Amino acid sequence: MRSSPVWIPTLVLCVLSATGELPVTPPVPLEAPGPVLPSDVPAPEVPATVLLRLTIDRAGEVSRVDVRQSAGVAFDRAAMNAALRWRFQPARRGEEAIDVRVDVPVTFVPPVHGHHIEPVASGQDGAEAPPDAPVAPEPPASDAPVAPEPPSFSTTVRGAAQAPPPVAVGDFHIPVGQLADVPRRSASDLMLLAPGVMLANHGGEGHAESIYIRGFDAGEGKDVELRLNGVPLNEVSHAHGHGYADTYFIIPELVESLRVTEGPYDPSQGDFGVAGTVEYQLGLARRGLTASLSTGSYAARRLSLLWGPPEASEATFVGLLLRQGHGYGPNRSYANAGLMAQVELRVGDASRLRLFGTSYGMRFASPGVVRETDVVDARMPCAPDADSQFFCSYDPNQGGAGQRHILSAELQSRLKRGGRFVQQGYVLLRQTRIRDNFTGFLLDTTPPDGQGQRGDNTEGYYRGSTLGLRGRYVPGLTLLGQPQPLELGYVARYDDVRTRSRRLRDSGGVPYATVFDNQVRTTNLGAYASLRVAPLSWLTLRGGVRLDTFLFGVDDFNRPTQDRDGPRLPDESLEAYGFFASPRASAELRLTPRLTWLTSAGLGARSSDAAALSDAELAPYARVASGETGLGWRLDGPLALEARGAFFATRVSQDFVFDETVGRNQPVGASQRLGAFVSARGTLRERVDIQASLAWARATLPVPGASAWKLWDGAVMPYIPELLGRVDASLRGTTRVAGQQVDWNVAVGHSAIGPRPLPLDRYSAPIFLVDVGTRARWKAVEVGLSVENLLDTRWRESEFNYVSNFRGPDAPPSLMATRHFTAGAPRTFMGTLTLHLDLQEDSP
Repeated sequence: MRSSPVWIPTLVLCVLSATGELPVTPPVPLEAPGPVLPSDVPAPEVPATVLLRLTIDRAGEVSRVDVRQSAGVAFDRAAMNAALRWRFQPARRGEEAIDVRVDVPVTFVPPVHGHHIEPVASGQDGAEAPPDAPVAPEPPASDAPVAPEPPSFSTTVRGAAQAPPPVAVGDFHIPVGQLADVPRRSASDLMLLAPGVMLANHGGEGHAESIYIRGFDAGEGKDVELRLNGVPLNEVSHAHGHGYADTYFIIPELVESLRVTEGPYDPSQGDFGVAGTVEYQLGLARRGLTASLSTGSYAARRLSLLWGPPEASEATFVGLLLRQGHGYGPNRSYANAGLMAQVELRVGDASRLRLFGTSYGMRFASPGVVRETDVVDARMPCAPDADSQFFCSYDPNQGGAGQRHILSAELQSRLKRGGRFVQQGYVLLRQTRIRDNFTGFLLDTTPPDGQGQRGDNTEGYYRGSTLGLRGRYVPGLTLLGQPQPLELGYVARYDDVRTRSRRLRDSGGVPYATVFDNQVRTTNLGAYASLRVAPLSWLTLRGGVRLDTFLFGVDDFNRPTQDRDGPRLPDESLEAYGFFASPRASAELRLTPRLTWLTSAGLGARSSDAAALSDAELAPYARVASGETGLGWRLDGPLALEARGAFFATRVSQDFVFDETVGRNQPVGASQRLGAFVSARGTLRERVDIQASLAWARATLPVPGASAWKLWDGAVMPYIPELLGRVDASLRGTTRVAGQQVDWNVAVGHSAIGPRPLPLDRYSAPIFLVDVGTRARWKAVEVGLSVENLLDTRWRESEFNYVSNFRGPDAPPSLMATRHFTAGAPRTFMGTLTLHLDLQEDSP
């Protein structure tokens, strides 16, 4: 009988949940029985190493084991089976137990004739025993196996990824985790995990979502700052709206977490952060190759390929996504393709370099809006039945296309005494063309002699490039024996874009008039400083300020050829300059070890749209003042719970409301908001994950001359829902079928949207939607089924109230405003087949 191979684990601690400034105490092994190979598996002829990644929970139990580097199926299984029996004293940050992931190499060493090899004892620095260490005695003559001694673990804290303390109750660090099982059409839908968020889309699969957040109609990005791994996504002076931000190119499976800061409370928040900031963080936890093919209702097809090298961290991955379909009604087809790749490299012992790139192209058709009266009276150009009329469309020329390409390099360095230094540079190239028609044949009132109405179809064209730098420095200071994190940061961004809007003929789509045509060059230079101090054990104060400067250069190519002084050239150049300072502060009181009271206040700003600038020294900008107070409660352990609730108030100096005549949001003056929210999330190991939220907000236009403190008075702003509710839940489990282990999952998502105010004192109907998904996995094969809008509700994704004429160029237009809407998706099914492959060769 052969001797049992000896295993030599070295534990490398990777604290996954964010750093805080308290020291990390690594986990200590309490029980670590060695792996046992089956009797029919020969011992290795050369050392064989299995690299395991363990998730150690707050109770010190190993809740998950993944193989990052394989040594063959038999060795992998032996190492995994052993790891599941290990117990630890949990890792701690200060006095608080935390979840961690650790990398453990398990090495199977071949037996030496007449001897066995002792485990190598490692010190805290991981140094092996000296070569002249004594050799173990010869085994008994019976050749019985000699049990190896307990292993010696070496621990090294490599870094932490735990979220920093929130700057406000509405500052959410949201790991997607198990809630990725809930059916979602795109990465945009992940924003629904934050309270008070609603998404609507009148443009089709590929058009940016209209975001409603914290009582703001943020349009397609004008009032919410969106970032991807630090790269800004808002597009300045976009033809479809200043701040337009498309997130369809983000592959949902690669989104590891989101940070949603509702309100301008963090000094690092910049331009467009009026209602808040949403940042996507990418990562791929599942290593190896994953190939997924989906098909479903309305010829929908989806292919995704994801690869994470087993020997690399979660920050290294490649993803490819192809999507296409006919859509659930006329003029709703779409096709898009995207590639995302990232690699994390070690640069010395204290630095990491992340290189990220993405390339994306898409084309989509848009149904536009329809008049409610035409649907009710069955006048739409479709079959007369109710469903065909509801999902019908007027203008087949609506839709769009676009491309986006991003390159980013980020260097993160750890400094002495706990300091950090981050530098990032990025390049963006993008182009979009969007055609839509909101009014039909209403606006072309003076066509050339002998010609009829040409239609109100609008084409917005945008092409631009962006160069940017950003960085932050944390020196790692201490005061009175406590860490006092001071952070200094800067941003530098240059945009060179061509933005243009034209009217198109209803027949043939030929442009016949230019609304605006600008070449815009914008330079944004900003810097911020923030400081967190804890003068008392129960009190933490945070404060900071951000300074932003903008330099605009605009070439206007759509000037008249004649003015009151005579003929002139049809182009003109202008420059403008803007500056604003945005202080932010918060105070946190720890009422109990688990309950905190947090109050925050801050100023923010939105830069100017170049289309509205004149040649002036100072460019106008919109200013927002916001305050919030509320409670947060947290329970850690195998059953983790977190709950928050807060009241908030906001006032904006210049707001925007949708204008159907130009197809984009237009200024309406000052606005104000009063609201509240509650949210809670509970997780039980990696089995159960439930999150629920309820938010209320009232947005009004203040009465001229009224006190700024009267946040309740004034006309209600249209289109913004006052009440939003959301529930996401996922349940995972394991069962055995015919002696084989099968992993399964069931997930559900439910949205409840209250009536939305419309112009002229109208209100939309409330909306209730339910989505469900389930999957089962056996070995490398996984099958799944998702159903969106399970109850097959007929709902209106976008609703408006205005005057239009879609009956034709010769029909007399009605001057009475009526309801218009874009139909939401009916019940849709999607089946998925997924293969999980690691592409690692088994050892003999």
